[in-house]
Amino acid sequence: MLRPTTARTAAMPPYRRLIVLICLPLLLTGCSRHFNGPGEQPIHLDSASAQVTRLQGLTYTPNGWPETLQADVYLPADDGTALRPAALVVHGGGWQRRDRSDMDGIAEQLAKAGFVAVNVEHRFAPAHRFPAQLHDLQVAMHWLHEQAPGWRIDTRRLTGVGFSSGAHLVGLLGLSADQPDLASPYGGEHTRLQAVVAGGMPSDLFKFDDGRLVVEFLGGTRAEAPEQYRLASPAHQLSDSAPAFFLFHGTQDRLVPVDHAEDFHQALLERGIHSELYLQRLRGHLTSFVTRGKAVEAGINFLSHQVSD
Repeated sequence: MLRPTTARTAAMPPYRRLIVLICLPLLLTGCSRHFNGPGEQPIHLDSASAQVTRLQGLTYTPNGWPETLQADVYLPADDGTALRPAALVVHGGGWQRRDRSDMDGIAEQLAKAGFVAVNVEHRFAPAHRFPAQLHDLQVAMHWLHEQAPGWRIDTRRLTGVGFSSGAHLVGLLGLSADQPDLASPYGGEHTRLQAVVAGGMPSDLFKFDDGRLVVEFLGGTRAEAPEQYRLASPAHQLSDSAPAFFLFHGTQDRLVPVDHAEDFHQALLERGIHSELYLQRLRGHLTSFVTRGKAVEAGINFLSHQVSD
């Protein structure tokens, strides 16, 4: 999607190329729509800090876990002593590639806004199939609770942030605490999230036409493993105790069509759960992440409002 634009731009006279480069971000921003937004001024947490301390490559999995997994932790360098909210950050990659460095920028933004950001990796399919990845995140939450005193984390104000398959995992994590089939054996109260920011989230895996990534993640087609599809679909795990969600999504997304966000948003509202939908016009799946700036800013403001209530 980016290549044709680059080719056309290269053929333009220099002054026109400059105009395009200046105006394109403004055009994309102007074409975004924020549904059910707060209509309030941005909120600034007391723990917000322009300086961030990064703790890199910390092992969060217990001894004997099938794979040793690590996290990078971003701490706001505030001068206070009060407890701070935290965000578990999860990268995308179709459940089987990429790494946590994709989320470095978002994790740093969260820390500057006053959140302790815990940017984690997880096991990959097809070597490790669902629910292995959810179990990794549940163990990461247990580790976060253990580290809470040293990092001044308020365990009553825990949130999640993810994109694509990472949004799927952190969204499912946020719904798992009250679902026995998902909470056992590693979940429970320590996995409870107050709010979730999910970009490009696959919310209903039944909507996919038995594509390779989903089949390798779940271990079969919809006909072969319907219970796996149900358990792994956030849309099928909703309850009245679901956390608040901020969903951002490209309207031209062909990998995860926009109805995943629209239908999930509506289902949350019908249950009386706060949900905000930020539609990024003219973006596909990748470009909604590459040009995520305003969406992430709105998402962090959403989180700040949720944890300040």
